[in-house]
Amino acid sequence: MSITKESELAGMQKVSEAVAITLREMRRHCTPGMTAKQLDEFGGQILNELGAKSAPLLTYGFPGWTCISVNNEVAHGIPSEAKILNEGDLINIDVSAELDGFWSDNGGSFILGKDLNQHQHLVDTSKRILQKAISNIKGGVRIADIGQLIETEAKKSGYKVIKNLTGHGVGRSLHEEPHEIANYRDRLNFTRFKKNSVVAVETFISTRSTIANTQADGWTLMGDKGGYVAQHEHTILITDGMPVILTALNEIWN
Repeated sequence: MSITKESELAGMQKVSEAVAITLREMRRHCTPGMTAKQLDEFGGQILNELGAKSAPLLTYGFPGWTCISVNNEVAHGIPSEAKILNEGDLINIDVSAELDGFWSDNGGSFILGKDLNQHQHLVDTSKRILQKAISNIKGGVRIADIGQLIETEAKKSGYKVIKNLTGHGVGRSLHEEPHEIANYRDRLNFTRFKKNSVVAVETFISTRSTIANTQADGWTLMGDKGGYVAQHEHTILITDGMPVILTALNEIWN
């Protein structure tokens, strides 16, 4: 969406704070031995207390308040009772919600407890690349150039990117124009970022795969060549200079 008045900015700030706080608190609450369902219920309770409604549940009928993906799962992982979280797991939590007609989206990957499986470099690389990408976004910048930056930085660190999962516009619905803010240079995308617009920018940094495929459950995405993926996402307001990070309270860069 494009912010045209103070009330719209206030609405986006409120919903963005709700999803950011939920993500932050879920990450803090996560402990080895709990189920993904228990973690999701905790997140759902926070959303409810803040007056927000789960976007995947509201929009798609997703079986959970939030998406919780573990280890080889790339995204849209179902927070089931059968999914037990263990020390050293690579976990991704994606929280998006609606509040008073405004929508916001954020996510982050982290290691639960000790880095038993050497995933920290992947996680740190995803964080760093998102930070660099966002710092280069302002009105007039080509979306494809940011995609090139993300893929170039990933390759420098020995990784690939998932090409069929992208960032997107957000605000009055969960997905708006621009519909694709890719992690690579899409030569056919001539769209530029617009000042005063709101977008969700996310990295999908991968050890092996470049495509994410939907599994038999109809939701969970897995890489076409296996491996692991780290994702980090902020909802931002584009300006003439540095963007305003609306979901800063999630502390995913800490």
